[in-house]
Amino acid sequence: MRTILVVVTRQIGDVLLATPLIREAKTLWPEAQVDVIGFQGTMGMLEGNADVRERIATPARQGLAGTWSLARRLWRRYDLALVADPGDRAHLLAWIAAGTRCGVLPRESSSNWWKRRLLSHAVTSGGDLGEVHVVSERLALLAPWRGGDAVQPQVVGPADSPVPHALAAQLKPRYVVMHTPSMWPYKQWPLAQFRDLASRLAAAGHQVVLTGSAGEHDRACVDAMAGAAVAPWLVDAGVLDFRQLACLLRGAALYIGPDTSVSHMAAACGIPVLGIFGPTNPQRWAPWPGGQVVAFRRRAEVQTVGNVTLMQADLPCVPCGKAGCEDHRQSPTECLPRIAPERVAAVALRLLGRHESGSTGSPPARG
Repeated sequence: MRTILVVVTRQIGDVLLATPLIREAKTLWPEAQVDVIGFQGTMGMLEGNADVRERIATPARQGLAGTWSLARRLWRRYDLALVADPGDRAHLLAWIAAGTRCGVLPRESSSNWWKRRLLSHAVTSGGDLGEVHVVSERLALLAPWRGGDAVQPQVVGPADSPVPHALAAQLKPRYVVMHTPSMWPYKQWPLAQFRDLASRLAAAGHQVVLTGSAGEHDRACVDAMAGAAVAPWLVDAGVLDFRQLACLLRGAALYIGPDTSVSHMAAACGIPVLGIFGPTNPQRWAPWPGGQVVAFRRRAEVQTVGNVTLMQADLPCVPCGKAGCEDHRQSPTECLPRIAPERVAAVALRLLGRHESGSTGSPPARG
C-alpha cells in the first residue's frame, strides 16, 4: 500500500482514538502516505502527528456542490481506505476514494447489506455495551495484513506548543488540571460537585487549573467554578488550542474530567487520569492507558489500568450504554450525581500521593 485514507467522520475524541490505527498502518507499510478525512473542527487533534501526511476537513453538512467537489478530489486517489466510522457517509467516501476498503459495521443496520458489498474486510462493532474497546475494534481493520501479531496500541496526541506566557507564570509545580464541561448533559457531572472537589483539592495544597473551549457552554461551566478557591489555587487556563492543551496536560500531576475527548487526550499524554463515568461503558470508551492493552471492567466503583483510574456510581443500571436515563442527548442521568465529591477527592489525593515521586509535574514552557 502506497497511499491510505483513514475515514473518521465523527467527534474529536473519535479522531484521537483513530491514531493507533494510523500508527499501525504506518508500521505495516512504512513508506505509505496516510491521509485522514474528518469533520471541520476535529482535525486539530492530529496537529503535529508525524504519521499523517494530510488532514482533510469537510463540513458536517456538505451539500450537493460540496459533495461533488470532494468526490472529484478523492476519486480513486488511494490504494486502501480504512473506515473507522460505521456511518453511511463514511463508507461512501471510502468507496469513492479507494479500490480496497476495510470498514467497521454496526451490529444491526438496514444499510449493512450494501456497505458489506463495498468492503474487502468488515469488522462488526459490538456497540456501546460491547466488550471490545473501540481502539482494538479499529485495529481489527488491519487483520488481513497483521494476522495474529500482537501490538501495543498507542494513542498519539497533538504535538506540544508552549502555553501563553501569562498562564505559565501562574502555574505551580504539581498542578491539577480539571475539565468540568461535557458536550451532552447525560455525561455532565454536576457543576456543584466539581466546585466542591476543587475546594477540597485547593485546601489540600493542590493548585487546580480549569480548561474548556471557547464555546458558550464550556465557558459557563468554567465560570461556575469561580470562588471555589482563592487565587492562585484556582486558575482559568483560558482558551487553548490542542497543542497548547497538550503542553499544559503533560506538565500536570493529575487530570480530572468526565467522559470527554480531553480525558482521552490526557491519557495519551501519559499523566495520571481520573475519569468520572456515568452511562458510558468503560470497556468500550475508557481513556486508553499508555503502553498496554486495555482491560477495564464494565462496572466498578473505582478501577485503575495503567495511568487511568475510573469512577462509577454503585447502581445496578451502570453502565446502561444509553444517552442518559431518557436515552437522548439532552437527557439527565441519575448515576453521575451519585458519585460524591468527597469520594472523588479521596481518590484524587491518593493518586497524587502515589505519583509524588514518579511525576515531576513541572510547569510547561512559556510561549
